[in-house]
Amino acid sequence: MDVFGLLGNPVGHSLSPPMHEAAYDQLGLEARYVTFEPEPADLEAAIDGADALGITGLNVTIPFKQDVLDCVEADELAARIGAVNTIDFTGSGTPTGHNTDAVGAMRALRDHDVTLEGADAVVVGAGGAGRAIAFGLADAGATVEIANRTEATAHDLAEAVPGATGHGLEADMLADLLEDAEILVNATSVGMESDETPVPADALHGELAVMDAVYQPLETRLLRDAAEVGATTVDGAWMLLYQGVEAFELWTGDEPPVETMNEALRSQL
Repeated sequence: MDVFGLLGNPVGHSLSPPMHEAAYDQLGLEARYVTFEPEPADLEAAIDGADALGITGLNVTIPFKQDVLDCVEADELAARIGAVNTIDFTGSGTPTGHNTDAVGAMRALRDHDVTLEGADAVVVGAGGAGRAIAFGLADAGATVEIANRTEATAHDLAEAVPGATGHGLEADMLADLLEDAEILVNATSVGMESDETPVPADALHGELAVMDAVYQPLETRLLRDAAEVGATTVDGAWMLLYQGVEAFELWTGDEPPVETMNEALRSQL
């Protein structure tokens, strides 16, 4: 039996186990997906232990996505992003680290008929999710503007992302950036625990595609505001789904049952 899992702290809230196990059941795979919650000081020992125990693959979440880089051989994309969210133990030697957040976010947008190549995109937030999304958009051929509460952090990320520029998160700045933009992504946690939005409603327009990385609630205030002006909206569960789909395919080599995984995920929301 193959064992997969999620490494983070805390992980009790995770929706990945039912999503992945639904895929195993659909395909008749002898596999299980479990959660692991080591203390931060024990991260390296946890990776070594997983390798020794024959675990096939791990997803990685907060707070370990950056620190785990020291424990794996990161692929080119994960190294550029500076974060790993998927580990593959099936090769020989050091486990390999990947970042499926970037690809997952791009698949979520494309699934909603959003054109990425040549688009002007604004990413709000320069943390882990913002980094992955900014690199994904740039690699797909979009021009990326990064807006962040700490302007220096936005500039630092913009220096790493090809062709990107960084800005502060002032309302008038966002309005200027969004005036001619075609894609807006909220990569912050604003809207997760309160009915707030990082983007003023009057800065939105109907030519935008708006994706919110927040998936609880599915319909954030940002997405409600975007829908009211006729924008295309993409909820955060789509990014969560497709990063999991990419990890599943990486680990198993099988065609992921996307609809089954999506139904299992949304049944938990």
